[in-house]
Amino acid sequence: MKRLLPLFLLLCLGAAAAADAVVLRFSAGAPGAAWPPGWSFYRMSRKPARTRFTLVDDAGTTVLRADAERSAGALAHALDLPAASTLAWRWKIDHAVAAARPQRRSGDDYAARVYVFFDVPDGALGFATRWKLRLARRVLGVDLPNAALCYVWDNRRAPGTIAADPFVATVREIVLESGDARAGQWRRERRDLAADYRAAFGQPAPRVIGIAVASDTDNTRSRASAWFGDLVFGSGE
Repeated sequence: MKRLLPLFLLLCLGAAAAADAVVLRFSAGAPGAAWPPGWSFYRMSRKPARTRFTLVDDAGTTVLRADAERSAGALAHALDLPAASTLAWRWKIDHAVAAARPQRRSGDDYAARVYVFFDVPDGALGFATRWKLRLARRVLGVDLPNAALCYVWDNRRAPGTIAADPFVATVREIVLESGDARAGQWRRERRDLAADYRAAFGQPAPRVIGIAVASDTDNTRSRASAWFGDLVFGSGE
C-alpha cells in the first residue's frame, strides 16, 4: 500500500495539471467536418482571395490544413487567459514561401503563422498607432488587436529572430522554423508567452485574448500549404 501511495499522488497531480490546461482541439473533429466551435475566419488582406481551411486526416489524427493559393487568411479563436501562460502546438508545411522577403510589404508571406493576441489598452498606444489601427480595422472589417506576437515559419531568417511586422507596428514576428530542411515534418513548439512578449516589446505581458493560425501567399502570388495540430495553453507559473 505504501508503494502505491506515491504513484497515486503522481497520478492526481498529473490530472490536476491537465485540468488547468486549455486545449483547442482540431483532433476532436472529423475529416471534412466544419471547423470546431469558437473558430471563425479572420481576414488578413484587402485582396479577395481567401486561404482555404479544412479538417483532414493525418496518420489517424484530425488536423487543420491551410491551403494558400495567392491568398491570405487566418482562423481565429477568442480567449481570456493570464499573461503567465505557455502555448504548445505542432505544425508542418509543404515548403517555405521561396519568394518571400521578410520586412517588406511586397514580400510579407509565410507558409505558416500562429498569432497570439494581447489585451493592450488604447491609452497605452500613441495617437498615430491608434489612428493606423482604426483605419486598418475599417479597411479589413476585423477587430485587430492592439498587440500580437506572430510565430512564423520563415524562408531565410534564423530561428529566434524577432522583428516588427511591416504592416502593423504593434505585431512582432518571432521566427521559430526556417527554410525547407524540415518541410513535410511535424515540428513541436512550446513557448513562454510572457517571456516572448517581454523580449519582443520590452514590457510585461498583458492578458491573452485570442489566437489565430494562418497561411498567406497573396503578396508573392505563390502557393503553400500548412497543417496545424491541437493548441494547448498551460500555466506559465
